[in-house]
Amino acid sequence: MAKHLHTCNVAIVGAGPVGLFAVFEFGMLGMSAHVVDTLDVSGGQCTALYPEKPIYDIPGFPRIAAAELVEQLRAQAAPFKPVYHLGQQVVALQPGDGGKRWRLETSSGTTIDTRVVVIAAGAGAFGPNRPPLPGIEAFEGHSVHYMVLHRQDFAGKRVVVAGGGDSAVDWALALAEVASSVSIVHRRAKFRAAPESINRIKELADAGRINLVIPYQLAGLEGTDGQIETVIVADLDGNRRHIEADALLPFYGLSMSLGPIANWGLNLDHHHIAVEPQTCRTNIDGVFAIGDIATYPGKLKLILTGFAEAAAAAHAAHPLVFEGQELHFEYSTMRGIPGG
Repeated sequence: MAKHLHTCNVAIVGAGPVGLFAVFEFGMLGMSAHVVDTLDVSGGQCTALYPEKPIYDIPGFPRIAAAELVEQLRAQAAPFKPVYHLGQQVVALQPGDGGKRWRLETSSGTTIDTRVVVIAAGAGAFGPNRPPLPGIEAFEGHSVHYMVLHRQDFAGKRVVVAGGGDSAVDWALALAEVASSVSIVHRRAKFRAAPESINRIKELADAGRINLVIPYQLAGLEGTDGQIETVIVADLDGNRRHIEADALLPFYGLSMSLGPIANWGLNLDHHHIAVEPQTCRTNIDGVFAIGDIATYPGKLKLILTGFAEAAAAAHAAHPLVFEGQELHFEYSTMRGIPGG
């Protein structure tokens, strides 16, 4: 018997912006949703990689921070009372009820019985590339962080940022405004970031507001009870330096994978799921894919494209959930929302 069994109309795999908007679109057509995501927070890459970065191509918002967009999407979905299963990965998909329903199983022992499955997993399940430092697990979540949700969390702290790409450079610049000190550890003298950002880093380094620790790489951590006290770095000759620190932020990119989804029998095209462009149906009945993970000829990888795909999938799924019931589509201004 399942450890935690839930029943719903649609199970959405992925709690990024497109997955969150799918809750709204399916809810507007009377379908209840459960949402599963490997991250322990909703928002996908908007939350994990750039929560405070502005997005400029959301209709009606000339400029909106990624974290604010996620907050608004959650608020928009809230009247439909979605159930979130965060920090869990979908590990199995099994047919049930003579092929008319699906059962999803997660890594935490949760089972979701559903008629429709919508895969909105972006580029698939992703997680940080962790530096190979002995004992780093003891500090993760306490003083080692692979994402920044709010830069004010690091106000007045001594922060070490590791990496040389856009994420490392952008967060070093942002944290230099609130942290007591910021050090950037990179194994090369050159950074792989936007030229204007690199120029700003150099300006702050010349002004003594950022400490460039190059060319060095992480070599060890010292601290107790999850709290870092010292970050040890080494150059290519093995010479070591000790940097006093309260927090380490390694930005070495993400490892992305379809994970168990790759074994579900879906038609895959270069690690993406092929769908019908009009409906976002996959080759498996009752399974849809939307957002960046879905592909078809002429596809534009934009958030607003994913939003439109969520609406298309909801309308295509309605006759599967409500067999024999005709859908009389109404504009949202006419239908309203629960409690609205």
